[in-house]
Amino acid sequence: MNEHVFGPVPSRRLGRSLGIDLVPFKTCTYDCIYCQLGRTTCRTTERKEWVSVDEIFLELNEGLAARPDYVTLSGSGEPTLCSRIGEVVDRVKTMTNVPLAVLTNGSLLWQEDVRRQLRDADLVIPSLDAGTPHTFEQVNRPDESLTFEKLLDGLITFRNEFHGKYWLEVLLVADLATDAEVAKIARHAERIRPDRIQLNTVTRPPADRCAAAVSRDRLIQLASSFRPPAEIIAEFRATREQAVSEVSRDRVVALIERRPCTLDDIAQGTGMHRNEVVKYIEYLNAQGRLRQTDVEGRHYYQTVR
Repeated sequence: MNEHVFGPVPSRRLGRSLGIDLVPFKTCTYDCIYCQLGRTTCRTTERKEWVSVDEIFLELNEGLAARPDYVTLSGSGEPTLCSRIGEVVDRVKTMTNVPLAVLTNGSLLWQEDVRRQLRDADLVIPSLDAGTPHTFEQVNRPDESLTFEKLLDGLITFRNEFHGKYWLEVLLVADLATDAEVAKIARHAERIRPDRIQLNTVTRPPADRCAAAVSRDRLIQLASSFRPPAEIIAEFRATREQAVSEVSRDRVVALIERRPCTLDDIAQGTGMHRNEVVKYIEYLNAQGRLRQTDVEGRHYYQTVR
């Protein structure tokens, strides 16, 4: 079982994405209310080698053999917390011509060394989920050392220095996605000048029940607040070649049929990475084959009989 490299998994934006996890599970600068992986257990801004970079590269060759569309630094927490992320970017680029993407919340881009370490990535996708410091605190629940002003400064400065593709993801939560709030996000986005703005909302069980989805009709309406209009990130639709593995899908179903399971239960029971499990849960939910129950703040999945 690979601990740090997972997939390729179907991605709504990147096709078949081979993920590299650079930090332990739920190690992040934020504790976002919408996170599909649950509450942050280690909220920090400390940058260090959280997991062995050498172990990552022992696993990577096997993943590259699957011919992914992207190699993606993402996973179970904030990848820029890895102090050797620049070395990871450089080594991946010497191993393959597959483009490399970094999915980040953008919270550390105000640091010069972080920006420098990401400069050779092909694609960087940071996030901006709020238009004001108050909403930033409500939605992202950042480490106490982080401020909204630092976030914006980092997003703008990195745009000025980075020559790769730069997409900005805006994830909106119902009740907080007012016209006024979104107008402020749009004004910040004009200063950031990303190549694309991608509008998203809660699509998987969130860390906090209060994080509800914005309807598709509302997203369409809000997309026009941005210049140019934001893209609404469509749900990934796998082609025949990209379809989820039937074998792995059946392993997930067989486990859940025996007893209700959390995401962690499924990962441990099948030997799959948590992020792979999320994709199978999403697929089975779309097929109407699962239902979710919450017990003491934990999400349990059961099969629909």
